[in-house]
Amino acid sequence: MHIPDGFISGTINLAGFGISAAGCSYSIRKINKTMNERQIPLLGVTSAFIFAAQMLNFPIAGGTSGHFLGALMAAILMGPWASLLIMSLVLTIQCLGFADGGITALGTNIFNMGIIGGVFSYYIFIFLKAVLPKNRGGFLTSSAIASWFSVMSSSFFCAFELSLSGTAPLKIVLPAMLGVHTVIGIGEAIVTTAVLSSILAARSDLIISLNHGQGRQWKEV
Repeated sequence: MHIPDGFISGTINLAGFGISAAGCSYSIRKINKTMNERQIPLLGVTSAFIFAAQMLNFPIAGGTSGHFLGALMAAILMGPWASLLIMSLVLTIQCLGFADGGITALGTNIFNMGIIGGVFSYYIFIFLKAVLPKNRGGFLTSSAIASWFSVMSSSFFCAFELSLSGTAPLKIVLPAMLGVHTVIGIGEAIVTTAVLSSILAARSDLIISLNHGQGRQWKEV
């Protein structure tokens, strides 16, 4: 899903850079106020896991690629704004160090995968968690569905941006992106659920989203 240089128009890339920069700036301020020393190691471990997982790419027609996203998993673990910072760091390193995604499209990639895939999709997860049973199964089901949605929504925006840039007609690029990412999203849901299930069993106190909108730890997981 990393967009290379030359695929997206300058106007869209500029807008993506501006929105992503503003989001990252807010993320840093938010994290400085809310994150404690216990969470710093988890921030590094989560970043390293997502970085490694994203290096496994699935080719897609039209010069793009698909891969494990990890943004929603990071948001569930550490909160949506920490997730955006993690994704921004991972995508910047991949872009500059491995030429995975273009420099001019970096802001757009962060917008697609960090803001849409992480921040926006996190609130889909919160909605699902609120309406599904308040137990371990409901939590993991919410995580799985929202993880799949995060991949699909990110790929939708990517396809839309490619179409607006004149790279490929929407009627071609949208089915191609969504078709492949439907399957990738299932893989995303499986990996996310497996990771969260393991953490729930070992250290459920590390999962920030268990406390979203609550004054105490959710005990039913």
